[in-house]
Amino acid sequence: MTSAAIYARVSSARQKKDQTIGSQTAALRAHAARLHLELPEEWVFEDEGHSGATLVRPALERLRDLIATGCVDVALCYSPDRLARKFAYQALLIEEFARCGCRVEFVKGPRGDSPEDQLLIQFQGMFAEYEKAQLMERYRRGKTYRARTGSVNVLGGAPFGYRYLRKTPEHGATYEIVEHEAALVAELFRRYTDEGASIAELTR
Repeated sequence: MTSAAIYARVSSARQKKDQTIGSQTAALRAHAARLHLELPEEWVFEDEGHSGATLVRPALERLRDLIATGCVDVALCYSPDRLARKFAYQALLIEEFARCGCRVEFVKGPRGDSPEDQLLIQFQGMFAEYEKAQLMERYRRGKTYRARTGSVNVLGGAPFGYRYLRKTPEHGATYEIVEHEAALVAELFRRYTDEGASIAELTR
């Protein structure tokens, strides 16, 4: 009987909260059952809260070690971007697994080893990488704009010496000075500018 291992991944806290990794794993189990693949329970690998932009992921490392032994015929993954966000990483893993006699199959994506399927995987990988870069750039530009317009939300929290006051219907979010912390900040600044104290010394 053909043996299979499955790999699921979510990167964000929101995805973890929404239990999308559970839905991925369920879909992969159902797919393995439809194909009558043998799926040992210990061959289910899940990476929660790990970015697909890196290959350093605990469950992925264990999957790669398992496949290197040559005992896995098929590695099931929900979609190419769940395996890796970067096309180069997708190609590296698919090639690495193939050398060990294991093919990669996606529930949502190409399922064959033909040149056309491999080309489609490459396109999907490039689009996933482009989408992530686009989202990051939009986030960066939005954060920069909010900072320039004086929004304190951009910092995500109050710096030492201030207390963060949440946004209300009457006014936007703002900071309130914490007097005893502000006094310490002023003293540290005085020592740094007037006495030439080093940052390391001030930290101590």
